[in-house]
Amino acid sequence: MLRSLAAGERHIGELAAPFNMSFAAASKHVKVLESAGLIRRKRQGRRHVCRIDPSPLAAAERWLRFYERFWTRRLDALEAILQEEDLKGHLK
Repeated sequence: MLRSLAAGERHIGELAAPFNMSFAAASKHVKVLESAGLIRRKRQGRRHVCRIDPSPLAAAERWLRFYERFWTRRLDALEAILQEEDLKGHLK
């Protein structure tokens, strides 16, 4: 649903269609996304139109980037140790 909303506003029926889910199930999912601050919803007549709010995703991306650097350094160090051990094993 978030990917669909990244392309522009959608009403709940449009969000539900690719997932073969009922309107009620899609509405519940939208409520969860809305309570997480990931989307905004407004009424236009009988329809509820949703749009993405990317600000919480930006915070999550910053958090993930920090840990990506953390784990990359750790895995690079592990790789160096394993290569050193492998080299020692070949020299014996």
